[in-house]
Amino acid sequence: MQYHIEGMDCASCVGKIERALMRIPGVSEVQLNFATQKLELTLAPDTNTGVKDIEKTIKSLGFGVSALTGQQNERGNDGNQSAVDNQRWWQTIKGKQVIGTGLLMGAAYVLSLIFPEYGAWAFIAAVAIGVLPFARKASALALAGSPFSIEMLMSVAAIGALIIGEAEEAAAVVFLFSVGELLESVAANRARAGIRALSSLVPKTAILLDAQGQQRQVAATSLQVNDKVLVRPGDRVSADGVIVQGTSSLDESPVTGESVPVAKTIGDEVFAGSINVDGVLQIRVEKTAADNTIARIIELVERAQASKAPTARFIETFSRYYTPIVMAIAALVIIIPPLLMGAEWGVWLYRGLALLLIACPCALVLSTPAAIASGLAVGTRHGLLIKGGNVMELVGQVNTVAFDKTGTLTEGKPRVTDIIDFKTVHGDAEGRDKLLSLFASVDATSSHPLAIAIVDHAKAAKVVIPGSSNAFATAGKAVHATVAGRSLAIGSPVYVAEKVMLPAEQQIQIEMLQNDGKTVSILFDEQTREALGLVALRDELREDAKQAIAQLNKMNVRSVMLTGDNSRTAKALASQLDIEWKAELLPEDKLRLLSEMQSNSKIAMIGDGINDAPALAAADIGIAMGSGTDVAIETADIALLKSRVIDVANLIALSRATMRNIHQNVIFALGLKGIFLITTVLGVTGLWIAVLADTGATVLVTLNALRLLRFKTRSSD
Repeated sequence: MQYHIEGMDCASCVGKIERALMRIPGVSEVQLNFATQKLELTLAPDTNTGVKDIEKTIKSLGFGVSALTGQQNERGNDGNQSAVDNQRWWQTIKGKQVIGTGLLMGAAYVLSLIFPEYGAWAFIAAVAIGVLPFARKASALALAGSPFSIEMLMSVAAIGALIIGEAEEAAAVVFLFSVGELLESVAANRARAGIRALSSLVPKTAILLDAQGQQRQVAATSLQVNDKVLVRPGDRVSADGVIVQGTSSLDESPVTGESVPVAKTIGDEVFAGSINVDGVLQIRVEKTAADNTIARIIELVERAQASKAPTARFIETFSRYYTPIVMAIAALVIIIPPLLMGAEWGVWLYRGLALLLIACPCALVLSTPAAIASGLAVGTRHGLLIKGGNVMELVGQVNTVAFDKTGTLTEGKPRVTDIIDFKTVHGDAEGRDKLLSLFASVDATSSHPLAIAIVDHAKAAKVVIPGSSNAFATAGKAVHATVAGRSLAIGSPVYVAEKVMLPAEQQIQIEMLQNDGKTVSILFDEQTREALGLVALRDELREDAKQAIAQLNKMNVRSVMLTGDNSRTAKALASQLDIEWKAELLPEDKLRLLSEMQSNSKIAMIGDGINDAPALAAADIGIAMGSGTDVAIETADIALLKSRVIDVANLIALSRATMRNIHQNVIFALGLKGIFLITTVLGVTGLWIAVLADTGATVLVTLNALRLLRFKTRSSD
């Protein structure tokens, strides 16, 4: 049986639902995917449990549930679910709850100012209405096997405050908890948007070629194995397949991360989602839409997110022991002295209520979210978009950071690094400028990224670019043009070697440049069959990359580069950074390497491309560069909006500072309560001191959390 679950906003929700379902007779093999909100379970045929029993149990816990048909499951969700996912925060149930509790608190404050004698009743009404949904959920969770949930903790805090007359504090606790739940819901939905966005990479339609070669536009999902499709320049490839006619360059960066378009010809494989740069291709479909490259990446993302172990929030875990122990102690303080020692019921009821107030976990409830909120605020101010408290907690434990290369450690754009004029002995500046002008003239009409980089470099150098004519391209191999009556062409070393005899000295120069991770383009005269010179380009490192790796080393964090680019380029850049590296990796290769490293390390993966999405999801923490694709940013747990590599070190430092603050807050909250717990039982302090102690602990925790706002990030030198 398969269901879609609505309202799973944190990883602990998974555990709550699983525990409840496993208590139902006949239910087994419960599998919940937090990322896709999908539930799968097996129901024994010989049991009295029905479908309605399962749905009723899930709804009683505060979650929405709807059965998935086979068709809906294949598509991922239906139209109604898309509408739910696209709701604005104020349109959601939790958004309306925040607005409602906020209005109730505001009304209570206004009434208390206008009619002071009714102020307490106004707050009591606000708390009663605001806490009711949480109390009902806490009761349902208790009956389902989770008696001391965070909802129970919050309800106890609010009701306990009401009992001893602190209605205002109770109202504040209810409102702040509602806001926290809403923020988690928004963050969770944004994360899920990444999976939905992946499917947009494959075009919705394809140009199908029938047996007579006639063209017909069809839905890409209708393509079958062995169908032939036409892919024009600028089109995205609609299916995984093999080229049966044509030659072109394909931008495969969505799939492999390769920074430079790859030349493809008859017999070569192509991936769905790749972009055809220049030639016209006919492709034989090898895989259906459900099994193409992008579909597999989506599956990898979903599987990786589902495999993350559900981590209960710190305060909820603690409350499992803290709340029942405190309530038991308070009950014993009220009952035992009068029953066993003949003491006055009134005195010990008073002390028991004071003890309940001291033990009321208001400060404890605030200790973690107050510090997390401050940490998140600091991060946002410095361009670190952190998606939730669990992420903030976990990133400080990271001891290995895996970096993608293109667009992460590098800028993601090829730049001219060398200009070598073969016609002058020493390569003087005038000769280089003339050579660059010819390169730019031939490349002026090309849309290839390398050509664009050369033309941009010529313009920046203020070189005069002569006009050209008869421009055309040999798809995937060279560009041609006539400049000042000369037939010139620009091609790769392999292509030029077929047309021109390159001297040994020039071959050595080319090989040295390629060993440095550079892409070489050669200009030659097609009439004289003579090479005129070359331009070398490379995707250069970001300015702060070296500093970032050095800073991570100081923090005892290991750095590894994982890239889909070629080994020669990876080795050259890694040597500049003094970093470990692995090259020529497909998305599944990155996933495998991360799994191997996770056996003895806490891993953070940082990338910017669609091909990084599975690795970002599989890592303990996924970090996306703000300049990267929407899919990477949405899939990741953290986005670096300023696209600075040094911010990875800043993230880890901020998380560690936040966790220290949380530990301090817990000590403040429990320490003060421990002291006054003893004095209250001994009768040294009374109810008003208990109120002061609880309020004082809350103030201390809040002020300590605000100290995080002074956290300073390290900027790039």
